[in-house]
Amino acid sequence: MLVVDDEPGMRMGVARALGDCHFDLTDIDQRVAFTVETADTGEKALEMIRASEPDILLLDHKLPGMSGLDVLDHVGRSDHMLTIMITAYASLETAVSAIKQGAYDFLAKPFTPSELKTTIRRAAETLITARQARRLAQEKRQVRFEFIRVVAHELKSPLAAVEGYLQIVRDRTAGDDQATYDHMLDRCLIRTRHMRKLIVDLLDLTHIESGRKKRELAEVDVRALADTAVETAMPDARARSITLQIHGSGPLLMMADAGEIEIVLNNLVSNAVKYNRDNGRVDVRLGGDADTITIAVTDTGIGMSKEETSRLFGEFVRIKNDRTRNILGSGLGLSIVRRLATLYGGEVRVESEPDVGSTFTVVLSRKVRADQAVEAVQDHDA
Repeated sequence: MLVVDDEPGMRMGVARALGDCHFDLTDIDQRVAFTVETADTGEKALEMIRASEPDILLLDHKLPGMSGLDVLDHVGRSDHMLTIMITAYASLETAVSAIKQGAYDFLAKPFTPSELKTTIRRAAETLITARQARRLAQEKRQVRFEFIRVVAHELKSPLAAVEGYLQIVRDRTAGDDQATYDHMLDRCLIRTRHMRKLIVDLLDLTHIESGRKKRELAEVDVRALADTAVETAMPDARARSITLQIHGSGPLLMMADAGEIEIVLNNLVSNAVKYNRDNGRVDVRLGGDADTITIAVTDTGIGMSKEETSRLFGEFVRIKNDRTRNILGSGLGLSIVRRLATLYGGEVRVESEPDVGSTFTVVLSRKVRADQAVEAVQDHDA
């Protein structure tokens, strides 16, 4: 804080009142203390502001030489500094002029230490809140930019591949062998399915994070939903001689949106098949107690290191190495699983060992109200 006043007693009094003062701003979880500097003229104040702009400027209106309003006119409005005018001439006209020129508040002489602290506290809270809002806005812009960049990258590669294959098919540059063109068309279909999955995952993620996804909570049987997830993954599993088995007798009931639990199960089971080895196996274990449901999916696949598992649940995170190079994925599935687990007051964790396999465990609360679920996601994101 910079205190600008031509009266030595005023400068010393403000410095003494605020020198050992601190405020706990509970609404924004901040503790504020003050370092007080002083100036006896407007000219000196401008020099000090140019050298190092203070957070709060406590500025006397009547000064020798430049007036406080003159100083305010030179300083102008600032996003980083709040000005409080102090004067013995507390006329409405002076207050209006100061506010028009960018002052935040007005403090009339004589004022008590309590009045000073109340005004300064209000200014500090306004200043810190504004800074937090600007920082949050900048972070959101950065996240949005990164999100768009990654989406564009994820769509660019499969689109380029499809375009290249279709041009070859159109121009018949691969000769007259129909099997060659059939293979290219198959690759196009695989790529378009990958892009469709990416778009669906993006929609799921944005709906969950925004809280706009319409949720229909009812009693659902997790065992029945697991049967459906296994049935859906069975064709891919059979193609690679992977055994799929569910452990745990049903029914296993909980209050949930059936579609959300399906997303969790489909992601876990499909990943267990996708990242498995040929002739491997996937075990889906279901259990729980009076309060929770536990879903554990174990595979005998390529596994991961501790460093890889530590970053596994972020958006667009895919573990890239020689073993995963040819495996397509959006990098969003596990992030969605994590968000949904949070919706149900639960968690997701992974245990994995390279070349041995992985176990993903999701724990969900059996009874979560819709309003509690929204609060859980907001708290998690905060």
